[in-house]
Amino acid sequence: MSPPPRPHRRLRRSPLRLLSRLLLVPVALVLLLEAWLWERLRPLIARVVDLIAWPRLRAAIAALIEPLPPPATLVVFLVPVAVLFPLKLAGLWLLAHGRWVEAGLTLLAAKLLGVGVTAFVFDLTRDKLLRMGWFAQLHDWTLRAVAWAHRLTDPVKARIRAVMRLVLPHRAGRTWRLLRRIRRRMRTA
Repeated sequence: MSPPPRPHRRLRRSPLRLLSRLLLVPVALVLLLEAWLWERLRPLIARVVDLIAWPRLRAAIAALIEPLPPPATLVVFLVPVAVLFPLKLAGLWLLAHGRWVEAGLTLLAAKLLGVGVTAFVFDLTRDKLLRMGWFAQLHDWTLRAVAWAHRLTDPVKARIRAVMRLVLPHRAGRTWRLLRRIRRRMRTA
């Protein structure tokens, strides 16, 4: 007796699997946005700290963190989250009361401040935090997740760039001529 025929590969894909793949792209984009904000805001916050002449403050914070054990350093790392929480609540309150623009600006400011200040504090506390095994594993997982997000979205970004190069003003004329030529050939065929 022969085994039953195997269904075609496309038929074997479940709707749940397809849905999960569709949801992975937005997750990857959010991870990349967070990583991009982190990389862009860290030097900006460092410049602001230097501009305001707070290098002494940075040194003072580093000196305060130095004697702390890693779990206490984790509390220092989480302080910006706790400090910005009321600002996020204010943004949600504005949103609930229909003040969309103010809510958006408040939440955006909270996000940018949160990522920037967290990046600044992480630079000061990184060595101590990575001594905790679970935090080091979380840090490694985050770096792998960002790399995964790049692998997932880089081909899409490359395709978008290729299409955009075709329709940019300096190339648009050539693209339209090519499309007209293809259309003429199709009509004569």
